[in-house]
Amino acid sequence: MSNEVKLDKDFKIGDDFKTPSYDEWKEKVTTDLKGAPFEKKLITKTYEDIDLQPIYTSKDIESLPQTNNKPGFSDLIRGTKASGYLGKGWEVCQELPYGDAEEFNEALKHDLEHGQNSINIVLDSATQLGIDADYAQSNQVGDCGLSVSGLNSFTRALKDIEITKYPLHIHAGFSSIPMLMLLSAYSRQNSINLQKVTGSVEADPLSYLVSIGKLPTTLKFTFNRMKLATEWAIENASQLKTIGVSGIPYSSAGASSVQELAFVMATAVQYIEEMLERVLTIDEVAKNIRLTFAIGPNYFMEIARLRAARLIWSNIIDAYGGSDESKKIDIHGRTAIYNQTMYDPYVNMLRTTTEAFSAVVGGVDSLHTNTFNESFAIPDSFARRVARNTQIILNEESHLSELIDPAGGSFYVEKLTDEVAKAAWIEFQKIDDLGGMIEALKANYPQEAIDKVVGIRNKDLRKRKNSIVGTNNYCNTKEKKPVTQLPNFAEFHKKRSDYLQKHRVAGESDKHNSVIEKLNKMVDTSSTDLIEIGTDALLEGATLGEISHAARATADESLSINTLRLHRAAQLFEELKEDTFSYEKSHGYKPKIFLATMGALKQFKARADFSRAFFEVAGFDVIYPNGFSENNEAVKAAVESRANAVVICSTDENYPAIVPPLVKGIKDKNTSVTMVLAGYPKDQVESHKKSGVDEFIFLGCDAYAVLSELLTKIGARG
Repeated sequence: MSNEVKLDKDFKIGDDFKTPSYDEWKEKVTTDLKGAPFEKKLITKTYEDIDLQPIYTSKDIESLPQTNNKPGFSDLIRGTKASGYLGKGWEVCQELPYGDAEEFNEALKHDLEHGQNSINIVLDSATQLGIDADYAQSNQVGDCGLSVSGLNSFTRALKDIEITKYPLHIHAGFSSIPMLMLLSAYSRQNSINLQKVTGSVEADPLSYLVSIGKLPTTLKFTFNRMKLATEWAIENASQLKTIGVSGIPYSSAGASSVQELAFVMATAVQYIEEMLERVLTIDEVAKNIRLTFAIGPNYFMEIARLRAARLIWSNIIDAYGGSDESKKIDIHGRTAIYNQTMYDPYVNMLRTTTEAFSAVVGGVDSLHTNTFNESFAIPDSFARRVARNTQIILNEESHLSELIDPAGGSFYVEKLTDEVAKAAWIEFQKIDDLGGMIEALKANYPQEAIDKVVGIRNKDLRKRKNSIVGTNNYCNTKEKKPVTQLPNFAEFHKKRSDYLQKHRVAGESDKHNSVIEKLNKMVDTSSTDLIEIGTDALLEGATLGEISHAARATADESLSINTLRLHRAAQLFEELKEDTFSYEKSHGYKPKIFLATMGALKQFKARADFSRAFFEVAGFDVIYPNGFSENNEAVKAAVESRANAVVICSTDENYPAIVPPLVKGIKDKNTSVTMVLAGYPKDQVESHKKSGVDEFIFLGCDAYAVLSELLTKIGARG
């Protein structure tokens, strides 16, 4: 007999399996919830104050006209290029955080040979300030990037690298003028046609201001220089962008995705307005702007945010009367610093992978993926390789470059994109009502708005509602304290200072006189000739500090504002582990927790497992017995363990009978021990407190507060 199933020719699966309506689905789900509120159980409120629905249908996007647009056209929500990444992939644009020019050059040459296809130069604090290394403080030299004090160090950094072969990006700080002079001098010295150099030499004064707290020049002077740099680039290096707008400081302070998007757009509009006042056209300004976003862990939110950024940008340029070409904004992504961890650092590889995935699906033009040890070490070749290969795998093995707007058509992503864009626009309008981004920063609006979100984030982190794997959940109990691997800044400062001192006394007097003459001439120059004069001075041996000082000799000191508090989310719990390691170092052993596991396995296991994971978050040594049938046995074992705290683990039904004798028996022999109850039986809490229970731990309790208080009690916290 044949097992073959024969279907009727007229069989239609749609007739037998009807598609349920949303209302029918919701009715069924509501029944399954057995009285629990649908909104509370199945709708998720994000830090962006957006309600995520449990299911999305075609009705959610039927009123959104942009969903029918084609990539490369109209509002560009689906991408700035009709072919997506097929014609040109995204740039693997890795930062190399080395202060020494030779070390930077060695790493850059190696990485360009192994998959990186873009040059990304981040400068140290001294260089951004325009201070030569020998005049800077030691902690400013090589602290966060490349130390450049003149043409020689810039040349060493780019030795044997064809800058016309790769896009070149330089994050110049509050002004791009000194770095444009250096690039111009380097190009002239090496017979390079600047018109063939692509990329950016970005000035982002408001990002610098909100990170550092003050500018060394007035905003008016800074914007005059931004206009001058843009004019010069249009004439001499038309493929280099000169204006950067970065959301990294806001993200690194804990801003939501909507806040970062709104602040970036408000800053971009501020720059547009300032440049238009200085008689540049909207197309000249727009084509010279590059946006940078931190890419966070909320996968779909990040995709939606990048798509929303193009939609908002398109509308902004349209409002100013810009061309269709000017609507094609260049977006750089950087996987977020905020959610990187110091402990269990290899988990950072997973975080970076999901963030990079969302960045590419969202359509970034270039991307930096962090190294897994970024929060505590300067990366070695292995760390750089893993970070770089994350992007290469997404391209060559996941084939993301072969898809055009892969998120397009998703009911969820399309709806979320619209909601993010609307929420960001509302936030943008609040800033506009305050008079723009500068006035908003003076009024402390972004700072306070971010603080509110951070307060909510921290509340969720403290309660472990928001999980950081390896930090406030699922911790590695055998992990040792990570070894911080940072440069010896004092030693590097001396090396750079010695080099510059020799450079200053070298050369002929006629050459020195010529340099001084050009520096004096720069003081009175406010046209694009300034860059040409600075170029000549650098070629004759002037230092970056000398040309920077001359270029802004007429500037007064600028305003000061309250800075953003840059930190990582994990630092809250990492501090607890630091205290535990300090305790272990001074005592020779870790602080101990004893689990009084009472009754049969099924009565204590769930709460004992929860308790062990709870205290391991702070690095406690947890003693987990097999179980006790008698109170006296538990008391004896707990006292002999000399634990700092004892956690009673059993059922609510057992607690009234076992808690009072356990607490009394243990505290009679050790008055300093902290007694903890696993669980929170509301009708028993007061009686257990009277019995001597000090703390209750349960799902949703403030884990940070409990752990911090215990560490303080035993002298591990100051």
